[in-house]
Amino acid sequence: MQIITINREFGSGGREIGKRLADSLGFAYYDRYILEELSKKLALDENYLERTLETNWTQFMPFGQTLTTNKFSTQNSLLLAEQHKLVKQLASQGNCVVVGSNADLILEEFNPLRIFVYADMQSKIARCRARETESEKLSDHELEQKIKSIDKGRSTKHDMVTSVYPWGDKRGYDLCINTSNTVIKDIIPSMKQFAVSWFKERNHGN
Repeated sequence: MQIITINREFGSGGREIGKRLADSLGFAYYDRYILEELSKKLALDENYLERTLETNWTQFMPFGQTLTTNKFSTQNSLLLAEQHKLVKQLASQGNCVVVGSNADLILEEFNPLRIFVYADMQSKIARCRARETESEKLSDHELEQKIKSIDKGRSTKHDMVTSVYPWGDKRGYDLCINTSNTVIKDIIPSMKQFAVSWFKERNHGN
């Protein structure tokens, strides 16, 4: 089983890297699909699920142990458990790239290739600006605050699940990519080569 997980700073292009890398390797790709499938399975509004799973977190025990909460409602705890179960179920179906959802922690038993994608603030603002709609027009300052807020949330959620390495700490990943001033499609061949070599060495070591 070959699994790649991607954690990323908001606006760094991690989602694009994940999709392009999956296509290049012929792997399944899971990102928004996880939320869509969870919405169908639980018959709950997708926007509600996104708000709940992305913002309403509190401390719980490491994966592999029983989820416990202090301030969490029972419903939110169950939603998290269902999300984790779905991520494992999808990953067990075959080679894949999973973006977000703390997949690097959830799928730790599969020994995934763990990638972290980051960029400088100017590059992240530029990427956000390139895909915003007229109704989403924000100033550079507002975009920067949004980016920092989302990254803080991702960091908090990740660090609630593990006390080993903080979110973004290079020691917790196998490959860290700085996409500042980078055309993402141009680095995919090198990333593919790295992934193929990494999995080959891992299998050889086993």
